[in-house]
Amino acid sequence: MAEKKPTFETSLKELEKIVRRLEEGESSLEDSLKLFEDGVKLSRECQERLNQAERRIEVLLKDENGDSQLEVLKTEDLREERAPKVKKRIVFGDDDEESPF
Repeated sequence: MAEKKPTFETSLKELEKIVRRLEEGESSLEDSLKLFEDGVKLSRECQERLNQAERRIEVLLKDENGDSQLEVLKTEDLREERAPKVKKRIVFGDDDEESPF
């Protein structure tokens, strides 16, 4: 059975932990080398996933002629716009009291 790869986010968090441990400088030379090797591996895996995502986006943005229609997006364009949450009240009778449920 094939081993399931961790998500990009999980790999990135693990890489951040490795970097913090290396920056602390408390590990032995052998432990530091092992951490460094693991970090390089995770870094390469994360970079490959980013490259794959970029290729997928390029395919999705091709026009009818197969030409990529890439455009520079502003940071504010990437934020998801959400409608404000509206709280609903249930009114029982004329006294406008909310239900205690």
